[in-house]
Amino acid sequence: MIPGLSHNAQWVLASTLLLGMAAGVVGCLAYWKRQSLMSDALSHAALPGVIIGFVLAGSKNMPIMIGGAAASALLGALMIQWIRSSSRVKEDAAMGMVLSVFFGLGIMLLTWVNRMPGGNQSGLDSFIFGQAASMVRRDVYTMAIVAMLIIVAALVAYKEWKLYLFDPAFAKGLGLSRSVMNGMYTLLLVVVIVIGIQAVGVILMAALLIMPSVSARYWTHSFGWMMVLSALFGGAAGMAGTWISTLGKGWPTGPFIVIAAAVLFVVSLAFGLRKGLLVAAWQQRAQRKRLRASNLQANAVQRGGCG
Repeated sequence: MIPGLSHNAQWVLASTLLLGMAAGVVGCLAYWKRQSLMSDALSHAALPGVIIGFVLAGSKNMPIMIGGAAASALLGALMIQWIRSSSRVKEDAAMGMVLSVFFGLGIMLLTWVNRMPGGNQSGLDSFIFGQAASMVRRDVYTMAIVAMLIIVAALVAYKEWKLYLFDPAFAKGLGLSRSVMNGMYTLLLVVVIVIGIQAVGVILMAALLIMPSVSARYWTHSFGWMMVLSALFGGAAGMAGTWISTLGKGWPTGPFIVIAAAVLFVVSLAFGLRKGLLVAAWQQRAQRKRLRASNLQANAVQRGGCG
């Protein structure tokens, strides 16, 4: 319990902690699949579904809006695969196209809805940058439970994920279906985006998926430890950003979560044990010293042989 926060704020804090951990775990899978941009594309692709869900419900009905976001994000994923398989367009270009088109459509729909009678009071703008304070208890419980299920799903199938990401040929020989694993990966990515957009926002949700995994990579070469560290970094960023946003009135949650994740990234970039800049500089300095010592010894031996 954190002093000074209401009971509901405590639950929001706990739910964003779990959301950050889930995003860190799924982001680790995206990192090793070399599809970090996919999270950005699907986050933006979810916006039109949120607006359409609001229009269909006629009010701010979260289950319908979240269902619309999931459908829109899945449609975006299918379009990326279709563009890639039916044309010569590369995957990153297809992701960029889907990201731009879906987000542009979402902004257009948002502008139209805000001009409707009472539309500017709908609170849909909070889905752009996230606003955890607007979440009710049911939203908090749903986000926390789904985030826990995502973490469990990733941990239970840890060996399968490892085979799928690092040795797909061996995995296929063992009977592990690549299409099934691709479907599970896309589903986990969509679900974590959908449950997080209300708190973090469609624009910044990608950062919560990307930065914890990249930060973790500076500390370890192990896939298992990277997944653990990515979950810890994501959870810490989610909790810290949410707590900071509660200190001001109407402060959006997403930007503070991203700033917290960026701070962790900078620390990892500087002090990481495996790829950190300071550690790399120290290793290069030590290597130069050993090389100089080796050259001096070789010169001494050569002079002794000449004498």
